[in-house]
Amino acid sequence: MNEEELLKKLREAFSGEADERLASLSSSLLDLEKGGGGEDKARALEVAFREAHSLKGAARSVNLTEIETICQAIEGVFAAMKRDEVSLSAGLFDLLHHCVRAIEDSLSASEGGGPDQIGELATLVSRLQEVKAGKEMKGSKRIPKEEPKAKGQKKSPPEKIEEKPREEEREKEEPAKEKPAPKPQLSQEVRESQRKPLASESVRISTAKLDLLFLKAEELVSLKLASGQHLADLKEIVRSIEIWNKRWGEIGPELRALNRMAQEGDGWDNLSGFLDWNHDFIRSLGKEIWGLTKGAEREGHTLGLMVDDLLDDMKRVTMLPFSTLLNIFPRMIREISRDQGKEVDLLIEGGDVEIDRRILEEMRDPITHLLRNSIDHGLEAPEKREKQGKPRSGTIHMNVSQTEGGKVKILIADDGVGIDLAQVKKKAASLGVMTKQEIEQLDDRDALSLILESGVSTSPIITEISGRGLGLAIAQEKVQKLGGLLSLDTAPGRGTSFRMELPVTIATFRGILVQVADRFFIVPSSNMDRTLRVHRDEIKTVENRATIPLNGKALSLVDLARVFGLNQEKDNSAGNGFLTVVVLGAGERRIAFRVDAVLGEQEVLVKSLGKQLKSVPNISGATILGSGRVVPILNVNDLLTSSPDASVQAPGLKAAEGEGEKKSILVAEDSITSRMLIKSILEGAGYLVKTAVDGSEAYTTLKTGEFDLVVSDVEMPKLDGFGLTKKIRSDKKYSEIPVILVTGLETQKDREKGIDAGANAYIVKSSFDQSNLLEVIKRMI
Repeated sequence: MNEEELLKKLREAFSGEADERLASLSSSLLDLEKGGGGEDKARALEVAFREAHSLKGAARSVNLTEIETICQAIEGVFAAMKRDEVSLSAGLFDLLHHCVRAIEDSLSASEGGGPDQIGELATLVSRLQEVKAGKEMKGSKRIPKEEPKAKGQKKSPPEKIEEKPREEEREKEEPAKEKPAPKPQLSQEVRESQRKPLASESVRISTAKLDLLFLKAEELVSLKLASGQHLADLKEIVRSIEIWNKRWGEIGPELRALNRMAQEGDGWDNLSGFLDWNHDFIRSLGKEIWGLTKGAEREGHTLGLMVDDLLDDMKRVTMLPFSTLLNIFPRMIREISRDQGKEVDLLIEGGDVEIDRRILEEMRDPITHLLRNSIDHGLEAPEKREKQGKPRSGTIHMNVSQTEGGKVKILIADDGVGIDLAQVKKKAASLGVMTKQEIEQLDDRDALSLILESGVSTSPIITEISGRGLGLAIAQEKVQKLGGLLSLDTAPGRGTSFRMELPVTIATFRGILVQVADRFFIVPSSNMDRTLRVHRDEIKTVENRATIPLNGKALSLVDLARVFGLNQEKDNSAGNGFLTVVVLGAGERRIAFRVDAVLGEQEVLVKSLGKQLKSVPNISGATILGSGRVVPILNVNDLLTSSPDASVQAPGLKAAEGEGEKKSILVAEDSITSRMLIKSILEGAGYLVKTAVDGSEAYTTLKTGEFDLVVSDVEMPKLDGFGLTKKIRSDKKYSEIPVILVTGLETQKDREKGIDAGANAYIVKSSFDQSNLLEVIKRMI
């Protein structure tokens, strides 16, 4: 992209930004003009000041000098207002509103305005400077109000009232001089048609609306999965009918022989007639179902293609090239390197690679941290580089590429001093990240990964750029949150490189459905290394942890059921002694997890857990299967760091005794997502959980089992939470069972109503935190 094309794109972006900032500035002026005082006045003045300041900077970046100048003058007036050096008056507000209109007119014209607009802006700048200098706005200088104009209509310059007398005197002095003939004026409709085209190749839409549209399109994935599930159900019915046909064919000769032996008049005729009718009916029904199956298969295929095409188109709409982010870094590198007296060349490649806008926005901070670290810690001063035989200018190479697996790889490499592993180990030991003995046993790659721990830094001093040991930890956290991976390499004296692998989009991905006990989980395909069948005799205990052999090394083996506190009623190795194992990994780390079954791969639409449940251990989100079942998505990074204590029991070892009987909890919640997530939290804490979709079903379920506590929503169909609590309290058998109400109703009246009904605790969803819920439950049972 050449400079002219880049400037054109930047000015298009500036035009949209200017519209928003001018609208906000105008709104703030109106608020100030209303005459409010105190905090309201200060808030409106601060907003106006910031908008003028931001617009000034944006205009400077796209070479619109006249707009930059007037914005600077407006900013100066607002600064004087904040210092109470300028008194507010109607004339001043007229001037400021006129300035906003003049900027809008200038932006409507090409290249920031023609001679008329430029002259008008210059005049306004002079007036603003007079105001800032302390000259009061006089009545004769007041700018008359204009009649409202149609959007986009060019406004006439204001009438200069104070100059009229001089014009009249000039006419008296030159009575004989002829006035030039007036120029023909265009009609308003013609002026507007010349000013702006009727249609544009692009439209501007808020990102919030675009994201909402994208989310609605993504919901069609659920419809596609449901269609596939219905087709599978139909095929299963067809297979059942085929089995019936086969069995009927096998028994047919016997029925015919029986028919020949039967005596007429003993009722056999009726039975024989019914069997013949039943045979013909089921065969006819089978043909109809087979036809429906074929039709559903065709329609499902068409629907799948349409959904995939729509999602691909929507993804393209929400994807942006990396250049939109990378373009901000050259200036940043220049400013930081000049401040530190270093010479740095930034080489950028792959700016045309596109990625989800949401990922791009999240990656701004991590990339900024890594670039700052490269300058501050990595690259040497020019004189030092020359002594080492290196070029005076250090080089930071930034490359963006798309991998074969549909991911985006970002490489940031410098040719500096590299990372001192001895310093990293020393710092990690001083912070207590690991013991000195554990650190000494690490190989170079594992020791290098310690630099990603919070607080670990090799810098002897803390600067405003870096040195706190937080930048790399924050970068890793952001990358992992996006489902990506951060790794690094270093070579002493030759430099350091950081590699980040990210998904192209955060909306959908391919996942493996696995079964653990009676529960289902989704494992991201990108984290699935392999699946294995392992015999129990192969499991060995190393340092009190179960391991299996893989590629000549001992690999930790963890029971996924134990991680989530699930009750595994049967041994999935029963009969042959083999276990089903999935090997999950992120970066260089691998752990094997025992599961009951691997059911297959499918497309996964991610559902957020919401703010209140954003920290559920080992779970990153949820999805809905074609059957309508809500299934958690495993957070593999969490599992790899928190799971070794849930090792599979090796042969010859007995399970721990004395764990105590699990407490049983009944959950009443009409929202399927909330119901499933609360169930997941409670089961993860070691409780047995039953669920009900409303108060009526909950009360019925309560009578069918033994429960230690009830957790209920309030707003539910049939019987709400208040009504359920009252029924429990009025029944002598259940009146002592603790009841916790978890609801979105947060008024004092609602709280009192819950207490009057007999609830033991009332938790508002807006302030809901899983630790609070578990703490309340622990106190009660």
